[in-house]
Amino acid sequence: MGEMNRLKVNLCGIEMDNPIIPASGTFGFGYEFAELYDINILGTFSFKGTTREARFGNATPRIAECPSGMLNAVGLQNPGVDAVISRELPKMKEVFHKPVMANVSGFSLDEYVEVSSRIDKEDCVGWIELNISCPNVHGGGMAFGTCASSAESVVKAVREVVKKPLIVKLSPNVTNIVEIAKAVEAAGADGVSLINTLLGMRIDMRKKKPLLANVTGGYSGAAVFPVALRMVYQVAGAVKIPVVGMGGVSSAEDVIEMMMAGATGVEIGAENLRNPWACRDIIEALPAAMDKYGITDLSSIIGAAQP
Repeated sequence: MGEMNRLKVNLCGIEMDNPIIPASGTFGFGYEFAELYDINILGTFSFKGTTREARFGNATPRIAECPSGMLNAVGLQNPGVDAVISRELPKMKEVFHKPVMANVSGFSLDEYVEVSSRIDKEDCVGWIELNISCPNVHGGGMAFGTCASSAESVVKAVREVVKKPLIVKLSPNVTNIVEIAKAVEAAGADGVSLINTLLGMRIDMRKKKPLLANVTGGYSGAAVFPVALRMVYQVAGAVKIPVVGMGGVSSAEDVIEMMMAGATGVEIGAENLRNPWACRDIIEALPAAMDKYGITDLSSIIGAAQP
């Protein structure tokens, strides 16, 4: 089998050259990274979370460093769905020639439905990643994703207007992520992606107040990997739809571990901010890592660690 064929996976009926997917909010609309390397080597990428209106995002400071990771409270800064469709996607299509994953966020059921249905009509979009898990905006995202019944209702409503595969992004800031995953599966989701960031904070000791203007932010980076892996394992064992795993992934070995836990695709977030070539480097390192563990092809190890 050719070196590159060994990496192929099928995510919700779409074949990908490899499972590597830069995570939403860490890769812009792709063309910024296309100046650094040919981004067509990626399986796909998830573009910046898109809302109905343009959003400036939260007040600053909105980034804080932590050991083995970072906090962000960016707050879904994006140019709004009109500008994404008219300006960002045409620029993206010049440099990326594969189906892309569209990350959609909202503050109401209507907004999720409207933005999803408009993005669904774009030919370059392969999957919709419905973000019901953003921890940094009040009344949006995570408000829908932390309760099974509201998660179910937003997925049901969006399912009625989109034809493309619908992947629902879950929040780890819940007591039982399996319950939410099963609810969105029942509502018609084609897949789930997890985890979004864990809630955290830092304090500015000189000022004696929270470092982030938003007080709390989403914690991501290598430190969250074991938590993410555990949740991916639990969810993959409980649902029949594909799982996209993410959370602290920063090496080819991490990708293999995520896939053995049950992930079909693997998103890489914070690591792109630390090293903009991270996804390229991980794709290039995968064949040797597979050889080390006697893996002939990646699709054969999906869920291999499940009982």
